[in-house]
Amino acid sequence: MRPRHPELPRLWMMTDERQGDGLFAAIRRLPAGSGIVFRHKATPNAERRHLFGQVRRIARQRGLVLLLAGGDAKARRWGADGAHHRRPHAPRHGTAAAHGLREIRAAERSGAGAIFLSPLHPTRSHPGAPTLGRMRFAALARTTSLPVIALGGIDRIRGRMAMRAGAWGWAAIDAWS
Repeated sequence: MRPRHPELPRLWMMTDERQGDGLFAAIRRLPAGSGIVFRHKATPNAERRHLFGQVRRIARQRGLVLLLAGGDAKARRWGADGAHHRRPHAPRHGTAAAHGLREIRAAERSGAGAIFLSPLHPTRSHPGAPTLGRMRFAALARTTSLPVIALGGIDRIRGRMAMRAGAWGWAAIDAWS
């Protein structure tokens, strides 16, 4: 039986510079109650903050959870619902990235509320990177009581498959574009 996490979205969008002008249309395609991890890490800070503000307005209007990739202090200053790649004491939500067992354990020790486990499949974000595959993903997901969000080469079909393999939900970039 899978643990229940009623406040944690099952569907997530990771933002990225590749989305360009399609970012806002992709956000509008997200179902209400979904989550966004705002990355745009290569964008200069002032421009990144301005873009985050625009995303935050849409997220609030649509009832979306918005996490900022970065530290908790910055997430609080910018008005995010929490931080991704977090340390303890996030504003409301806090998540961590993991690619294997060692990082899952580090996420648990950090107090993260959920883990983005990747890459499940080959992904354009990290071309040529080794993938977990479905069996290893499922085995790793079973090692933690934290909700696991599948990431990496995910679309709706692969997202549903990941959830059958033990994921709480799934995240993508291209699936929403």
